[in-house]
Amino acid sequence: MFKRFTLLLFGLGLFLSCGKSDKVILVSSTGRINHVLIVMNDEDWNGKVGDALKKIIAEPVIGLPQEENQFSVTQVDPRTFNALFKRNRNILFVGIDTTSVVYANTDIYSSPQTTLTILAEDKDALINSIESNGDKIINTFKKNDLVLYQRKVTKDIHDSDNIETFKNLGVTLKIPFDYKMVEDTGQFLWYRNSFARGLLNIIAYEIPTFGEPYTKESLVSFRDSIGKSFIPGQFDDTYMRTEPNFTPITSQVELDGMTAIESRGLWFVEGDFMGGPFVSYTIEDPENERLIVIEGFSYSPSSKKRDVVFELEAILKTVKKN
Repeated sequence: MFKRFTLLLFGLGLFLSCGKSDKVILVSSTGRINHVLIVMNDEDWNGKVGDALKKIIAEPVIGLPQEENQFSVTQVDPRTFNALFKRNRNILFVGIDTTSVVYANTDIYSSPQTTLTILAEDKDALINSIESNGDKIINTFKKNDLVLYQRKVTKDIHDSDNIETFKNLGVTLKIPFDYKMVEDTGQFLWYRNSFARGLLNIIAYEIPTFGEPYTKESLVSFRDSIGKSFIPGQFDDTYMRTEPNFTPITSQVELDGMTAIESRGLWFVEGDFMGGPFVSYTIEDPENERLIVIEGFSYSPSSKKRDVVFELEAILKTVKKN
């Protein structure tokens, strides 16, 4: 069984080397976002190797009200890995070989496509390799889906040059036409997309710092003041707030060369029962003694949240300096 898997992977390498000299027209890939096809033998998938891999995949996406896995997955044995499966956009190969390797490739069987291969000499070594490459497994396929989704949702976009708030903030953002303007004061921007399962929202504003340092607590406090001033609920005296029982999870990222803080958390409407997840990016602008905030938040009751938050993240990460 292991030999079959190894031969399949060597054939993959042969295909790649031949493809460098000959142009190959690839079929279009298929697959939903955040979905990975895992090619490994059934015995390993149902044993300790599979358990190690499932633990990584089952790690919940941060900042959602209910636990949702990083990916939806389909597993197939190498012996049944046929032409239909080869069209999947994200493929992870896992198996035993004479050497330990971890490498990624693109556009092998279809396009756009990303594959990641993890091989080791025995099962214990394979488990160790899977565990030590957990972040690589997640990030490889997330990055692929993010780029693809950005390409998909930003085909038809609003002209940032005509958006007053973006002019004042000195940034551009690729907001799809599906999102309609709710407000653009020059200081606060709000676009909303009404879809079958709920609402997707994008907002932007600035926080004056006067050259002083900021804290996580001050960002939440200012966010709540923005919600109270600009984002009302459906009833009088109701407005959006940050969920106080869930501290937003933050990390430092870079967007178009700009240092930013990514925050993922939950929001609710004060005095009502509405709520959901949000993802925001607070961009440092020390030259103008301010922070620039771009945020997406969703309301989709009784449905999964992972993919809608992923859409918001994809849009927000198109931000660029003007």
